[in-house]
Amino acid sequence: MSTTKYIFVTGGVSSSLGKGIIAASLAKLLQARGYRVTIQKLDPYINVDPGTLNPYEHGECYVTDDGAETDLDLGHYERFLNVPTSQANNVTTGRIYQSVIEKERRGEFLGKTVQVVPHITNEIKERIQILGNSGDYDIVITEIGGTVGDIESLPYIESVRQLKWELGEQNSLVVHLTLIPYLSAAGELKTKPTQHSVKTLMESGIQADILVCRTEHELSDDLKKKLALFCNVGKDAVIQSIDASTIYDVPNMMLDEGLDRVTLKKLGLSDEGTPKLVRWNEFLTRHKNPKGTVHVGLIGKYVELQDSYKSILEAFIHAGAENEVKVKVRSIHSEHIDENNIAETLEGLDGILVAPGFGERGIEGKIDAVRHAREHNLPFFGICLGMQMAVIEYSRNVLGLKDANSVEMNPDTAHPVIDLMEEQKHITNMGGTMRLGAWKCDLVKDTIVSEIYGEETILERHRHRYEYNNEYKEQLESAGMKTTGINPDTGLVEIVEIPTHPWFVGVQYHPEYKSTVANPHPLFVGFVKAAYEHSKKQDNLAHI
Repeated sequence: MSTTKYIFVTGGVSSSLGKGIIAASLAKLLQARGYRVTIQKLDPYINVDPGTLNPYEHGECYVTDDGAETDLDLGHYERFLNVPTSQANNVTTGRIYQSVIEKERRGEFLGKTVQVVPHITNEIKERIQILGNSGDYDIVITEIGGTVGDIESLPYIESVRQLKWELGEQNSLVVHLTLIPYLSAAGELKTKPTQHSVKTLMESGIQADILVCRTEHELSDDLKKKLALFCNVGKDAVIQSIDASTIYDVPNMMLDEGLDRVTLKKLGLSDEGTPKLVRWNEFLTRHKNPKGTVHVGLIGKYVELQDSYKSILEAFIHAGAENEVKVKVRSIHSEHIDENNIAETLEGLDGILVAPGFGERGIEGKIDAVRHAREHNLPFFGICLGMQMAVIEYSRNVLGLKDANSVEMNPDTAHPVIDLMEEQKHITNMGGTMRLGAWKCDLVKDTIVSEIYGEETILERHRHRYEYNNEYKEQLESAGMKTTGINPDTGLVEIVEIPTHPWFVGVQYHPEYKSTVANPHPLFVGFVKAAYEHSKKQDNLAHI
């Protein structure tokens, strides 16, 4: 008999209903009851990982400590649970088929015809159970990407059907997230799409155990009874998920609906007591009752799609709550910035964050934004490419190296202040070959970052190919841009600061990936604090 319990989260009717948030909220409630919980995502696309996907296509690519490029839902899992995920928490169809084909090439199938059933489904089942078999978790929640009925999701659904049978009674259940649309012309909520979605799931051999119904309006008792009757679930297993003002409200909403209780009951686990969400609710109180407001400019290349910078936006929410202020983020496309409109575009901001990205599009706008922040004593935070832009801007406008650039943007630049990492120079494959995962960084004492972190050595996550060129380090330091964080093993410059500036920090890594509700990232907390102090100074000047 299995000691680990498995929960599968499927979606129906429509995409983008929030399976990741429901999975994370349920996990949070179970964790708050004392259970050891993790969540994994099964993605039906054939890319091996989302590392080569356009942010417009799929949102941001999230990176784990062990260097996996994963779906952005893993960011939600970490932000809610405050537990690191890993390579095992994200599985794609591409990775499944790649593994099976490699096994076939090695002759592991003894001459048999390799088929979707059983070979692909066996591989999927094996990946689902890796986390459960580790002994580290009581409950594994598996979110299945896509919508029930999609061709590409069928092998995953079949694997769940087999696994439910193999695991036996009370060792697994299926939570089906669906939509109850409101027809304004008729003035009523309609259950038929959900009935069809559950029927489609049943045609694949799976009976939903719990229905979570996304809705814009309250579900009446009669509507819940109807759904229970037509979808073969108990009335207590019909859970309302009404639109929320913030995703961080959802765990409490699911608690009120009894999602955790019905889940534990069906899994044969104790549902006594209530989840301890004290720290979570303290965060929510601060988030919803700010004592001030700061306006931050997010300078990026993919600002049309909010999910492109999901972790950064969430890190601002965490840091805002920690500082008891509301962070209003103004997304600004770097392609729309130039020397003529920079002052007008950035007017009224209390701080500027220049975001990560790849390629030369919009680069000059980012450099102009860095210069504006530096020359106007506006708190500045550069992440990955943003840090590199800060180095280029300083080299051009302070050192006088007018041609200074990154070899990513101009391979023939006379002053490659940002260069391709040595180990990257002979790489031809683009997928999964960047500097990825958690790397050490030693902090210089008596600097902004050493004060913020309160540690001598930190561990942060990376995703880049290009680096600060140490041949220009002495010149930059002499001119006032100090190196305040260095990788102890490679000598790679990780952090730069300008000590004469109120708050000017550029980091090569991605601090946003490690910000959670329980542990807001200290750099974001420090940046928001500096932006708030700038805001108060501006208010005081306005009243003189």
